[in-house]
Amino acid sequence: MRRFTLRTGIRWKITVAIASVGALVTIALSLVVHSAARVSMLESAREVQLDRVQFISRNADAGRKPPMGAKLNDPELPAELRHKAQSGRRGTYIQERPRGAPEVWAAVPLGNGQVLSLHTPFREGAANLIADLDRALVIGGLSGVIGGSALGVLIGGQISRRLRKAAAAAQRVAHGDPDVRVRDAVGGVVRDETDDLARAVDAMADALQQRLEAERRVTADIAHELRTPVTGLLTAAELLPPGRPTELVRDRAQALRALVEDVLEVARLDSASERAELQDVALGEFVSRRVTSLMPEATVRVVADEIVSTDPRRLERILGNLLANAARYGQSPIQVDVEGRVVRVRDHGPGFPEALLREGPSRFRTGSTDRAGVGHGLGLTIAEGQARVLGARLTFRNVAARGGSEREGSAAGAVAVLWLPEHAPTATGSFPVLKLPQG
Repeated sequence: MRRFTLRTGIRWKITVAIASVGALVTIALSLVVHSAARVSMLESAREVQLDRVQFISRNADAGRKPPMGAKLNDPELPAELRHKAQSGRRGTYIQERPRGAPEVWAAVPLGNGQVLSLHTPFREGAANLIADLDRALVIGGLSGVIGGSALGVLIGGQISRRLRKAAAAAQRVAHGDPDVRVRDAVGGVVRDETDDLARAVDAMADALQQRLEAERRVTADIAHELRTPVTGLLTAAELLPPGRPTELVRDRAQALRALVEDVLEVARLDSASERAELQDVALGEFVSRRVTSLMPEATVRVVADEIVSTDPRRLERILGNLLANAARYGQSPIQVDVEGRVVRVRDHGPGFPEALLREGPSRFRTGSTDRAGVGHGLGLTIAEGQARVLGARLTFRNVAARGGSEREGSAAGAVAVLWLPEHAPTATGSFPVLKLPQG
C-alpha cells in the first residue's frame, strides 16, 4: 500500500509555525488581560458600592429614610450576602445576569437588626472599556500574527532559496560536473547550517571525484599494460597449427583484445578528452548504409531524412554497439527508424533490465542473471559516452506488451533512442553561441 505524502516548502512550514505560535500567544494574553481587567474593575466597583452603603447607613441610623436607592431588608438581597450581614458583617456580592451587566450588591448590618443594602448594575462605561480593550487585543494580536507570518515568509524564503541553490548545484555534481561547488552556489553573507551542509557536500564530491579519478587511472593503466601482451598472444596464436584448440585460443584472445580496447575507450571517454570531428552527413542515408554493412538482417526505415553535423566514426560506433546489444540480448526482428535527427533501434526481446532503465548503463554489469558470462556491459556505456561527445542524448525504454507492462520479461521489446542535437558541438567539445535575430 502506497503511503500518502504531502510535500511542502520549508518557507511555509516556518510561516505556519510562527503564525501558530503568535496566535496561541495572542489568545492566551488576551484571555489573561481580559480576566485581570474585569476582576480589577469589579473589585473597584465593590469598594465604591461598599463606601456608598456605609455612608447611607449613618443616615439610616438617625431614623431617616435611606437615600440613593438603598433599601432596608430588601427581599431581593442575595441569600449569601443577607446571612453575612445578619451575622454582623458587612460585605459585597456580584450577581451575574444571563444578559446584560452584572449587579454589584453591598450590605451592612444596622443596630436594630435590620440590613441596609444597595445594588446597582455594573457601570456601562466600564463594560465598554473592557470591550474596547478586547478589541484592541484582537487587533494587536492579528497584527502580530500577520507581521510574524510576513517575517516567517521572508526568513523561510531566504533559507528555501539557499537550499534550492544547494540542491541544484548538488544535482549538477551528480550529473558529472566536477567544477561545481555547492558553497559558491549558495552564496550569501550570513553563515548558517546551510553553509555547513554545502561544505559537507563539496567535501564528499571532492572525495568521490578523487576516488573515481584514481579508479579511472588504474583501469586505463591496466588496460594499457595488457595491450602489449594481448597483441603478442594474438601473434603467437596465429603461429599455432590448425585445429579446434587453436580456434578456441584465437577466439578467446580476440575477445580479450576487444575487452582491452573497450576498457581503453571507456577510460578516454571518462577523461573528457575526446573531441568530435564534424562532418555534414545525410543521416538517413548514412544509417541505412552502416546498418546494412553491420547487420544485413536488420530493417531500416527512413521516415524523414535530414543533414546533420556530426562525427561519422563515433556515430557508426554508437550504431554498432546498439545493434550488437539488440542482437545479443534481444530477439529479431531488429528495426532501425530514422526520423529527422532521431534514430531508434528496436528489438523484440524481453526488454532492458529495470536497473538500466532506472540508473542508465553501468560498466561490467549486464543487469540480468540469465546473461551471466555473456558480454561485459561496456557496449551501452561506450555508446552513451560517444553520444555525450557528439552532444547527443541516448535514452532507453521498453515497449509494453499488449495487456502487459514495460517491465523486463513482460515487455514486447527494447528501444534505444539517439537524439542528435540541432546545434552540434564544436571541435573543442563546446556548443556554439546562438545569435538571436536583430529587431
